[in-house]
Amino acid sequence: RIAGLVWGNGQSLGIMGGGLKVRTPDSLLLPCQCCSPPGCGQPRISGRIVGGADHNGQHFCGGSLISAQWVASAAHCFQLSALVSSYHVNLGEYQLSNPSRCRISSPVSQIFVHPNYSSTWKSADIALLQLTEPVQYTNEILPICLPGPSHSFPDNHMCWVTGWGRIDSEVSLPPPKTLQEVQVQLIDTAACNALYNIDPAMNIGRDPVKPDMICASYAEGQRDSCQGDSGGPLACDHNGTWFLMGIVSWGEGCGQPNRPGVYVRMVAYGEWIWEHVGSGSQAKGGAALSVADAVSGGISQESVYDPMLRIGSI
Repeated sequence: RIAGLVWGNGQSLGIMGGGLKVRTPDSLLLPCQCCSPPGCGQPRISGRIVGGADHNGQHFCGGSLISAQWVASAAHCFQLSALVSSYHVNLGEYQLSNPSRCRISSPVSQIFVHPNYSSTWKSADIALLQLTEPVQYTNEILPICLPGPSHSFPDNHMCWVTGWGRIDSEVSLPPPKTLQEVQVQLIDTAACNALYNIDPAMNIGRDPVKPDMICASYAEGQRDSCQGDSGGPLACDHNGTWFLMGIVSWGEGCGQPNRPGVYVRMVAYGEWIWEHVGSGSQAKGGAALSVADAVSGGISQESVYDPMLRIGSI
């Protein structure tokens, strides 16, 4: 699953599958330069979450800018062996086929995969990407807030997921590949496990949703993230301020009844994020990840990747 996020302007119109396209009329365009240092979670222009782009390669995952030089994504996005230097984070666009004039593309210098990540149990599915240089915030690229221990949202609270993934299990996003958004509601962990325990899949088992995970969708299905949305944001609004509550992680199918989407619970990894990012993590935004010239080969067991190391399963 894969997605991306950038704050920006737009109006919404419905599409199939319960998702929404984000449209940016020319009349709403503002200069790319931001007028003053922003506070987190406060878009300059009214609208939903938009962003991301390809960069001379294949878009493969999404992420959220958690400071000017750090991006949070999903650990499972980096199981493919590739040189870290071949990865780029792209911000400021919402149509992959139409590059934005406000586009920013940044190389990646290091990738930190959580040391407890398990591809089998899907736990600790979080990674941090350090950019080679801090990005400059603009009217189209503004930060989203990380939740602290005291930040919580009630069950059934409505949040948003964005991405360029499939719009159905067998249907890829068609050109011009406009960023999709869908509104989902938070689901209690016990209730989510109860749904997954209805005819549980052999490869998932019973009670697969652990305390470091959060569920969002609907029991009846129909609205969900899908393949191609991994690493992207589950963003929740509180009194006009947006918080990154989850990272798109896993699920069974797309929009299936009794199979909600499962996300990394960000509050469970606040200390680990702080260890790497430090005080710069007070503000967040979003990103699309792309890889050019993927390289087959070695798999590293390290949780910190330098530019010349290959990355893969751990």
